[in-house]
Amino acid sequence: MLKKLAKCIREYKTVSILSPLFVSLEVVLECLIPFIVAQLGDAITNVGLWGAGTSWDTLGVGQFGLILVAMAIASLACGALAGAFCAKAAAGFAKNLRKDLYYKVQDFSFENIDKFSTPSLVTRMTTDVTNVQFSYMMIVRTAIRCPLMMIFSVVMAFVMGGNLAWIFVGVIPPLSALLLLLMRRAMPLFHRVFKKYDNLNESIQENISGIRVVKAYVREDFEKKKFDKAATEVQLDFTKAERILAWNQPIMQVFFYGVLSSVLFLGSYLIFQNTGLEVWDISQLVVYGMQILMSLMMFSMVFAMIAMSLESMRRICEVLDEESTLHSPENALHNVEDGSIDFDDVSFKYAANAEKNVLDDIDLHIRSGETIGIIGGTGSSKTSLVNLISRLYDVTEGSVKVGGRDVREYDLESLRNQVAVVLQKNVLFSGTIKENLRWGNPDATDEELVEACRLAQADEFIQGFPKKYDTYIEQGGTNVSGGQKQRLCIARALLKKPKILILDDSTSAVDTHTDALIRKALREYIPATTKIIIAQRTSSVEDADRIVIMENGRIDAIGSHEELLGTNAIYTEVYTTQNKGGKAVSSLEEMGDLPAEGGEDNA
Repeated sequence: MLKKLAKCIREYKTVSILSPLFVSLEVVLECLIPFIVAQLGDAITNVGLWGAGTSWDTLGVGQFGLILVAMAIASLACGALAGAFCAKAAAGFAKNLRKDLYYKVQDFSFENIDKFSTPSLVTRMTTDVTNVQFSYMMIVRTAIRCPLMMIFSVVMAFVMGGNLAWIFVGVIPPLSALLLLLMRRAMPLFHRVFKKYDNLNESIQENISGIRVVKAYVREDFEKKKFDKAATEVQLDFTKAERILAWNQPIMQVFFYGVLSSVLFLGSYLIFQNTGLEVWDISQLVVYGMQILMSLMMFSMVFAMIAMSLESMRRICEVLDEESTLHSPENALHNVEDGSIDFDDVSFKYAANAEKNVLDDIDLHIRSGETIGIIGGTGSSKTSLVNLISRLYDVTEGSVKVGGRDVREYDLESLRNQVAVVLQKNVLFSGTIKENLRWGNPDATDEELVEACRLAQADEFIQGFPKKYDTYIEQGGTNVSGGQKQRLCIARALLKKPKILILDDSTSAVDTHTDALIRKALREYIPATTKIIIAQRTSSVEDADRIVIMENGRIDAIGSHEELLGTNAIYTEVYTTQNKGGKAVSSLEEMGDLPAEGGEDNA
């Protein structure tokens, strides 16, 4: 785990080494300063400050002062440099860690993403990385400083106080044992709290993304209670952990004052016994004792931070260790010949241990340039079927071929560049309309953008915006309607100029008139592109070359509108139900000379 995380240091290795180097120099200087002060005190005591003829020059106070000032300035400079290098190293390490996590997620297949919830991934890239960053900062600086300070202080304590320094050495084992006991009690709580962080983030994300539904159903109080419950669980676990760690300070205080009392008592006794121990030696011995105990306390804080971040490290490594279930093969194909699609005895399930297949015995052969409609009830696996075409998932059995070759033979990027998918739940990103459209083709000209939007029946409403194609789209496309969002996404897909275009119920939010105009434009302007239209309305697929009826993950029937009407029970029932109120204008032949654009959204 540590080896994997250490790879994220990369270009920040130099500053990561310089920080402990300057920390070491700072510690040496801090430990030498009390020694120099003691030497000055001894000089004053031996000569006698108020003796006849005594002067500051005689005592060398000026020289001692200059040495102390120089050491203090040097210690300050080393501390400042160590802090600066440490901050740069920790921030850079966190940046690389977030980058590696983000890039790793981008390479995940849908199967990998299904394994981790979205709130959990967000927590790992934010809270968990921050915890690891703080730990790294403490390791680079404080975790180096504490043991060095302890070692040097113990050595100097023996130099200054002789056997009296054994008091400090003797207190280290029991104090360390107590601090380790506290950490052992606190660690399981930190392990548990991060799972509850995921639940808290999930509650926040769900509420914000669905805020319109929450307000429409007046469920604010329910959402507040759900959030309060998640937040309270996090608070309770953290309170328990902090309550345990709160013993750190009083334990340190007891040991500190116990050691201080012992040193002062025994030191005073030894001074009166004329053992050669001086008052200045005792005073500086106390300073070294404070440094030893403070080092132990700081080390315990470092240990607490590391203990808390160990769970964060484990969660981060879970993502970094996860290997994508989909890979481009060696000597992968980069050229897709045409838009033909062949499903040969395909069966599919989302998880290897799933008891039931999502798709069973699918045999379907689509010619390049053909328009295929897919109709089926909710849960009939229509979307699962088309997800296999761009290899968002791999088949469990059988094979899917595009352009006459198994999709597993293609380079993933090359294959997906030739398969454009427009989902029912479309996503627009914050930025201008132009920026969103150029997701389909970064090099598209303004004229190509306008043409694609005309085909998708989006140009008319765009022209109605004050800034037209430079109109800013808010995050999630909240400032456009559902139908407008769908048409922008269709235009974005058209800019890819794909060999296969999949519309997954992506005209559900537009009226039948606009839907018919879009289908007419697709048929006339991209006749060579294979078009697969998943729809709930029969009017959206009436003009398809063939219509596939899906039922319980199987193909129930295939045929044209005329062939299925009256012969297939599912299609006939759907058609009859939707047309009870009178036949809607839907087929291309019935449209005649319709205007180039128009229609209002149903959303």
